[in-house]
Formats: sequence, structure tokens, C-alpha cells
Amino acid sequence: NVNTKRILLSNIKYFSVIPDEYIPKTRNIGISAHIDSGKTTLTERILYYTGRINEIHDVRGKDGVGAKMDSMELEREKGITIQSAATYAKWGNNHINIIDTPGHVDFTIEVERALRVLDGAILVLCGVSGVQSQTLTVDRQMKRYEIPRLAFINKLDRVGANPWKVIDGIRKELHLPAVAVQIPIGLEGDFEGVIDIIERKAYTF
Repeated sequence: NVNTKRILLSNIKYFSVIPDEYIPKTRNIGISAHIDSGKTTLTERILYYTGRINEIHDVRGKDGVGAKMDSMELEREKGITIQSAATYAKWGNNHINIIDTPGHVDFTIEVERALRVLDGAILVLCGVSGVQSQTLTVDRQMKRYEIPRLAFINKLDRVGANPWKVIDGIRKELHLPAVAVQIPIGLEGDFEGVIDIIERKAYTF
């Protein structure tokens, strides 16, 4: 229930308190994946394009600032998420609490803790490596808590990127009936946008 979610969220580094009348338009969304799949980078872009932050910073903190969600010095130094962190964004009239979770196997308990409060999740997969060991672990955790999720295939500009191979891996290894709702325009060095099949629109970068 709502009160339980508020109590559990209070154990995570950051969260927002909202009036009860906004609850129907509020969702807790988690971002999970295998390490180095781009979870924190994706979160940084979501925050930027929803107007939550004004600048995009490097995950490893090379610019001296680091990603918004990596508040620990060790996280910025190593370029990995160690502790689950929550922030929020608004899209239209919708309030979205975003929980960025660790991808390293050593911090699996942090993912487990965050999953208990989620309404839905984004499972990030590398467009080159596809389904990896921690992807399997996170998927099992999401199934345990019956969390609806969508898969986001990242790094399609990398050499060897193949989203169709990743989708096939989701079907065979995660046993999920995955289908593409967006298809890329080009791949690797020629990647320049996506086609939204549902909206029947093309978006170029």
C-alpha cells in the first residue's frame, strides 16, 4: 500500500513526498541491469530531458562533477552504482519516482530492497552483450515480486550491436515474450534514430 511504500522509500538516499491527491498519477519506477549496461547514464538522460537537471555529466566523474545519481565518491571513482538512489521527474501531470539500482553482483541485496516498492521497472540490456549473468538475477527478482517491466536495449552505437539478437536472448534465456515496440534506424556508426511502431513516427538524433 501507499504508506508501506513511503516507509520503504525512506530507507533509500533520496525520495520525494507528495500530497495524497497526486497518488493516482505517481509511479515508482526502478532501473536495473547487469553492471556497465548504462543504467545510471540512462537515468541521467531521463532527468535531463524531463527538465530535472540542466546538464549531463559523465558517470565516472571525469568532469569533476559526476552523474546526479552517484553521490558517493567511490561510485564516481569506479563508475559503478553501489547504493540504490532515488530521485524524481515529472512528465506532463505524472510524477515519477526513479530508483537507480546497482548492477554488480556484490550489491544484489540493494536491488532486492528497491524492488519491494516498485510499480514497474526498466530492464536495461547492452546492445552488444545482450543477456548477461546479473540480467538473469535481476529478472528472477522481478518475477518474484511480480513487477511489470520493459526492456531498454542500450549502446546501439557500439560495434557489434544487434538488438534482434538481444530480443532473441530475452525470449530464450529469460523466457519472456519480448517484442520490439521501437526499431533502430541504422546500427553502430550509422545509428541515427528509432522508429516508434506504435505511434508510427520516426525520431532522429
